[in-house]
Amino acid sequence: MEKTSQPTEGEWIAIEPPHNAGAPPPTCYEYNNQAEPSTAPPPTFRESQFDVILRRQRMRPREGGFKFTAVPSRFLNLTNDFEFAGWGSFFRVKLTSDDISVGSETLRTARNHAVLGQFTASALAGNDILGGVFYTLPAMFAVSSVYSPISLFIATLTLFLWRPIMEELGSALPISGAPYTYLLNVSSKALALVGAALLLLDFASTAVISAATASSYLAGEVSLPFPPYVGAIIVFVIFTAISLCGLKESSRVAFGILALHAVTMIILIIASIVAWARLGSSQLKENWEAGQAASAGAIVHEIFNGICIGMLGLTGFECAPAYIAKIRPGRYPKVLRNLHLPAIVLNATMMLLVMALIPFETILHGDNILSLLAQKAAGRWLRLWVVIEAIIVLCAGVLTGILSACELLEQLSQDRVLPQVFLRKVPSTGAPHLIILSFIGFSGIIYASTGAQLSIISKMFSVVWLAVMMLFPLSLVLLRFSRPRLPRSPHTSMSIVFASIVVAVTVIGGNIAIDPTIAGYFAAYFIAIMLFFSVSHNKTRVLRWLYWSYDQYPLLHKWRLTRQWGERIIKLMTRLRLQPVCILVKGDEINNLFKMILYVCQNEDTSCLKIVHFHDPAGDIPSELEANAKILDEAFPEITIDLMLVDGTFEPLTVAALAHQLEIPRSLMFMSCPGPHFPYATADFGTRIISL
Repeated sequence: MEKTSQPTEGEWIAIEPPHNAGAPPPTCYEYNNQAEPSTAPPPTFRESQFDVILRRQRMRPREGGFKFTAVPSRFLNLTNDFEFAGWGSFFRVKLTSDDISVGSETLRTARNHAVLGQFTASALAGNDILGGVFYTLPAMFAVSSVYSPISLFIATLTLFLWRPIMEELGSALPISGAPYTYLLNVSSKALALVGAALLLLDFASTAVISAATASSYLAGEVSLPFPPYVGAIIVFVIFTAISLCGLKESSRVAFGILALHAVTMIILIIASIVAWARLGSSQLKENWEAGQAASAGAIVHEIFNGICIGMLGLTGFECAPAYIAKIRPGRYPKVLRNLHLPAIVLNATMMLLVMALIPFETILHGDNILSLLAQKAAGRWLRLWVVIEAIIVLCAGVLTGILSACELLEQLSQDRVLPQVFLRKVPSTGAPHLIILSFIGFSGIIYASTGAQLSIISKMFSVVWLAVMMLFPLSLVLLRFSRPRLPRSPHTSMSIVFASIVVAVTVIGGNIAIDPTIAGYFAAYFIAIMLFFSVSHNKTRVLRWLYWSYDQYPLLHKWRLTRQWGERIIKLMTRLRLQPVCILVKGDEINNLFKMILYVCQNEDTSCLKIVHFHDPAGDIPSELEANAKILDEAFPEITIDLMLVDGTFEPLTVAALAHQLEIPRSLMFMSCPGPHFPYATADFGTRIISL
């Protein structure tokens, strides 16, 4: 360092750092605290703002290039050019009329996707939750005996804990793919993928159990020319075709099926009540005496076991948040109400009527209990009607699983967890055909891997469903801690939130205690899905380990075939990391910028980040934003950090227009949590919230 003169203490002095040949020497300042105090003023911010950047930044090539670092590469045959990204740049951006037009169309399309009213939206999940009566009652009676109506009634009441929680989450983040999307916006992507794995397993179990139960129900009534698993495959094929017709058409089919189910259940209840009045309560008394427990402790134990199994009859309730973005504004609380209240009436009532008319041993060893009830209440005609209707409504449960999975997998594709090819849709219907076919294939693998054993999947399903339901209160706790300023209504009491977690944990433990093998099946499938998501999300990291292993054998670099193989890995890693993301910032506080960039490093596989600030062309730009962006560009050598100043106000339209210009999905544009007075709905932006 060469000083220009002997300074006095407290004086700012010019120094001449090393610089590139041919480039004008940059001027920076160093403070001398060893000389006499001086009254000379320090340099202006314009003169000194870039002098706070580290020395290596001042040495970077004027024409760009890779960042310099003294840290050696971990690879034997790759230089630092591969390990470190290029320098960031500064841009001023003006949105064109074409960008604005595309952004407007994007917002209009998103609003037009909200096509489901309260009844059609209720029908998609309602066929699953109300159709559960066909396979829940036999399992309930096996563990809870004559106390089954009590257990079922208590089980259905527990949803009063979840409804306000789900309403609050839905008002804060009305985004499809929940609770995966809830966790993604309030925590890390790793935790969100845990939720996604549970959801996918839940939706697949829903589809498999519905198809297999429908086939078994038919096989219990007539002699089929093929095994029951073939019938399940036929059901999958039929409802795959229906799903490819699109969401709106599928919801109409589901609504028609639910209407038929409601009429059938009303007729069955009325006929059973009439038969009970005609025959008296002698059968109910006999059943009570035959199944009564010996002690008060045994009664409590049987009721508790019945509650644990009875939760299986509530499956489908968790599906409604998965397609909440497709539900018209203000209808979501009504959808939850429409799903819950009929379940309270139907499940316990049906169990009581079965006990009043069907002998104890028949209930205990029967499969098609409701068809037997119909036979007893009104004769053969009603039994045939119930059997046919049971098959139809159980098949509709397959539709629920498929459509819920479509929303989840589409969101995962937009977040680059799954390949972008999954976003391709049928032009005429808008149905994501690759997602549908992949989900059906995955469900078939689960069914085949259990040896087409419905009992195994049913055992696992109860635990999976409870684990998914526990994600909702967990998401709300994280939302209140991490995103407390996010507008939402209603505000659920924390005692209700913690009570729902306690109930979920207790019932999960109860199900495992009834049959410990449940934990094994659940763990096996969950770990398999998590491994798949982890590899798919961390593709570059997996490739780096693969190349590192290849790099340890010099002999492989001499053979042409293996050398080409290594070159392909390098090109694939480079291409994957060039996929950009951006953060939308309001101010220039370096601590906030640092936290947002650190989030990107920890959760996204990219080496290209853009800091975006919207501003009024006549307004002020945060004074330290450019300098801080350069500092952070130096602090994160593995990422190229560009700064973009966009002329325009920060609103959903301009964000959608910028997404079109940059060719970055809005789901990969990140922002801070808006406050209660923010003039726009968070869901309209389509962006991810990553900071307080």
